Parts: sequence; C-alpha cells; structure tokens
Amino acid sequence: MPREGLRASPSSGSDPDYDRAVTEVTRRPPDPGWLARAPSPALVIGGITSVQLGGALAVHLFGWVGPSGAVALRLLFAACILLAISPPRLGGRALRGLPLAAAFGLVLAAMTLSFYGSLHRIPLGIAVSLEFVGPLAVAVSGSRRPVDLVWIALAAAGILGLTRGGAEPINTFGVALALLAGCLWGAYILLSARVGRAFERGAGLTLALCVASVVTLPVGIATAGSNLVQPRALALGALIGILSSAIPYSFELEALRRIPPHVFGVLMSLEPAVAALAGLVVLGQSLSARAVGGIALVIAASAGASLRGRRAATDI
Repeated sequence: MPREGLRASPSSGSDPDYDRAVTEVTRRPPDPGWLARAPSPALVIGGITSVQLGGALAVHLFGWVGPSGAVALRLLFAACILLAISPPRLGGRALRGLPLAAAFGLVLAAMTLSFYGSLHRIPLGIAVSLEFVGPLAVAVSGSRRPVDLVWIALAAAGILGLTRGGAEPINTFGVALALLAGCLWGAYILLSARVGRAFERGAGLTLALCVASVVTLPVGIATAGSNLVQPRALALGALIGILSSAIPYSFELEALRRIPPHVFGVLMSLEPAVAALAGLVVLGQSLSARAVGGIALVIAASAGASLRGRRAATDI
C-alpha cells in the first residue's frame, strides 16, 4: 500500500497496531537496488564478463566497419551513455582539469585503437593476457622487494608461452599492438588517479570518453565510410558500448565501494581466463595447451602483484 494511503487513513492515531505499522513503513530505508544487494565478487566478475563479451562481439563488427570503425562506435555510444548517466558539471576546478581530461581521453583512444587492432590479428584471450603487462608494471613499479621479481618472471614466462611454440605462428604485429595497448593501459591507470582527484564522481571519465570519441570518429569514418551508419553496425556498436563501458563501469564502481582495492585487483586477474572463454564460446577461438599455460602464468603474476601491493601498503 502506498505511504500516502496510510497517512490518509481516518483510523490513524486511534489504533496502536496501525500506528506501529505506519512508523515501520515510514522509517524503512529505501530499497538500495539490486546492485547494492549483489555480492561484490559477483559484480566484479560480472563486469569482467561483460567487457570480454563486448570485445568478442567487436570482432564480429570488424567485418563491417573494421577495427577503427568498431572503436569509433564503441566510444561514441559509451560517451553518450555516460553523458546521460553522469553529466559533468563544469565549474572552476573542473575547467582547470580539462587538459588532464583531454590527455586521459587521448590515452583512452590510443589504447582502444591498439587493442582492437590486436584483436583483429590474434585471439582474444592472448590479446588480453598480453595487455596485462601494463597493470602489472604499474603494480610492481618502484618496488625494491625481491619477491616482485617473481611476478615479473612469471609474466615474462607467460608472454613467451603465448607468443612462441604454438601450433600456428602468431601474428607479430598483433602481439606488438597488444603490448602497446598494455603500456597505454598502465598510463591510463596512472592518469585515472589524477582525473579522479580533479573531478567529482565520474565526470572526468565522461569528459575523457567525449574526447576519445571525437578523436576516433574521423578515423572510423575514413576507414568504414557509409558502413558506419548502417543500422546493424549502429545496433551492434551500441550493444558493445553498453557491454564494454556502461555495465562494467556501474558494476565496478559499486564493488569498489565495498571491497579493498587489493581484492579487486586479484579478482581482475581473472580477466585473461574470462577473455579466453569468451573467445572460445563466441568466436570459436581455441588455444593450445602452451597458450593456456601462458595465460595461467599471467594470471598468477597479476594476482601475486595485487596481493603484494596490499601487503606493501600496510607496511608503510
């Protein structure tokens, strides 16, 4: 029954049981929504799955608009979605941070172009695993602890397993693009911390996505032409923007409110495995045993670096 109906009842104030019911209803906190009720690990894994499904679907889009066109559509729709969800308010502090947001957007555009270029040439699971060198480098950078050399060695062994000795030769340029995307991901992580301090809530990311879409749209138009505005390309591009940006952004933001960053980092280490599974299910990309072993080594290196980062933080 609506609360207004309870207040309008003529029996209010004459029945103690009724008054207690009214008090209970009026004091009951609003429903926080299913995101707030969902377990944090499930949100992180759900966000990872959404991103990798978006990446797998992007490969299907390459046949119509190419990697650059897919990037342009993804970033354009992602920017529109975040503008609707979190429109930026440009005050004095935000205006001073615009150059930082622009730099963040340029890095985001270059990272996505490099990553989608690698997806056009090598399997999804391998591309994501190679890309993880960026976050791993950020996690262990500046460390003087000998144990961090273990994580670097594991990652290096994983990369060798992914790029050498497979049943079929792997595209060298695709590997280079994935590693470049990883370096740009490391820069993205470092810049995101500064953008988070310069802007309120998600305004910095929204502005960066706008910059990235403005930069990549001419590239997409030049490569895809009129195919970029075909209904099926627009529909799939919108779906990829939702899966790759809107859903994981919402899920991860809610999860990070409730779990420590090091736990988040360990859960994110599962991303290469989820990417390999998405590549197998959606794209039919099977991997050799050596490649699977390489992915496992990258996951172990990333998880170890995340846990070690937490211990190092508590020692300071």
